[in-house]
Amino acid sequence: MWNLISFVLLGLVAGAIARLLVPGRHKLGLLRTAVLGMIGSFIGGFIGYLIGHDKGEGGLQVSGIFGSVVGAVIILAVYQKFVHKKRSRR
Repeated sequence: MWNLISFVLLGLVAGAIARLLVPGRHKLGLLRTAVLGMIGSFIGGFIGYLIGHDKGEGGLQVSGIFGSVVGAVIILAVYQKFVHKKRSRR
């Protein structure tokens, strides 16, 4: 149970940091910010696995938090590029 709670909190922190780093307006509430960070955690973990830095030490470490933020920034930038572009055409 604590792993799930820590994963959600890590996602919230990573999503909030990503929102601060990516310029523009982000109409995301707390839940969507946490989901952004959790998905970013998976993306960051996958990138870490690809470059060989995954040592199976768990997610609550400096590299795990950094990877979560990097993944969340990537997702937020892609989201802004494609979703906001479609909405602005209306």
